Amino acid sequence: MKRLAILGSTGSIGQSTLSIVEQFPDRYVVAALAAGSNVDVALEQATRWRPRIVSLATEKLAGQLAVRLAQAGVTGVEVVHGTAGTVACATHPEADFVVSAIVGVAGLEATHAAILAGKPVGLPNKECMVAAGEILTAAARQRNVPILPIDSEHNAVHQCLRVGSHSEVKTIWLTASGGPFRQLPLDQFASITPEQALKHPTWVMGRRITVDSATMLNKGLEVIEACRLFDLAPSQVKVTVHPQSTVHSLVEFVDGSILAQISVTDMRLPILYALAYPERPVSSLTFDLAALRHLDFEPPDFERFPCLRLAFEAAEKGGAHCIALNAADEVAVEAFLERRIPFPGIPRTIERVLAATPEAHPTTIAEVLARDREARQTAHALLK
Repeated sequence: MKRLAILGSTGSIGQSTLSIVEQFPDRYVVAALAAGSNVDVALEQATRWRPRIVSLATEKLAGQLAVRLAQAGVTGVEVVHGTAGTVACATHPEADFVVSAIVGVAGLEATHAAILAGKPVGLPNKECMVAAGEILTAAARQRNVPILPIDSEHNAVHQCLRVGSHSEVKTIWLTASGGPFRQLPLDQFASITPEQALKHPTWVMGRRITVDSATMLNKGLEVIEACRLFDLAPSQVKVTVHPQSTVHSLVEFVDGSILAQISVTDMRLPILYALAYPERPVSSLTFDLAALRHLDFEPPDFERFPCLRLAFEAAEKGGAHCIALNAADEVAVEAFLERRIPFPGIPRTIERVLAATPEAHPTTIAEVLARDREARQTAHALLK
């Protein structure tokens, strides 16, 4: 029986993880939940799963949850709050696996704390690895703690790598759908609306990640994440546009063999893989082979998607530039969604922030967060 701490339990990954727990009650139980700001869903989850501890974003929200749990007759659930509360969930002694699904760098400290506490981590959050991948992977190696990717592309790579050694890997190929604007004429990009950018052709995701998919910055972050997770140089990670999204990633080996991982576009599958690794439990997540009758692959257009070019440049420099890439994008996407800048203003903002970022390689989480704040301040100042 594996006891889970789920950070970001009210989000899509968190709720999908809980659906896996429901499907496999003989394998998984819930020990801790970090639920953010949604008190209503946190109440439902705490009542249903009876974790030892639940964390909310603020003291006020935690107080509200504590009162409502008492009114519902739910006892034995400790209610905490803030970053310290999330860390308490991630390091709870009864949790022996952590799913770190908090969006952005907000879950970074808790993810690092879980690794330091010797907890295996399932990681769908690419921003943590982009901002502090060197720190997280070094800590994991020192403690022999696995970081199992839940992000579908990296999960696919992890599966393919089970048949070969690190020295046998030539290239990792990350697939990208190309988003909704893969064929839109470039002269129309300035008139793209938030509503158009939020219509992803394949996946249902949060607002920021959906816009990031439209700019292909999301794929750029995944390039950096792949370098950190699999200890590869940026030159060994490539992107191919694959509109059907049936092949999630490919690994090319030095002998010329290429392995591809194919599955349904359902996040429950990579979640289950990470939770059960190295086993493969029987599941209902089957794939229709008829979907393979037509497969397209094409190189990405860096003129159309300058964010991807910027990500490769940041990957080569590493450190502060990767942190700034992620931070500037988050600020720029928010400005686009609020209609304060046009769609092409997203890569322009990122490029200007990167140009203003000095080369540095933080060695602590506190330094990473400080660099993150600086990059956000620079982005906000540029947007003004």
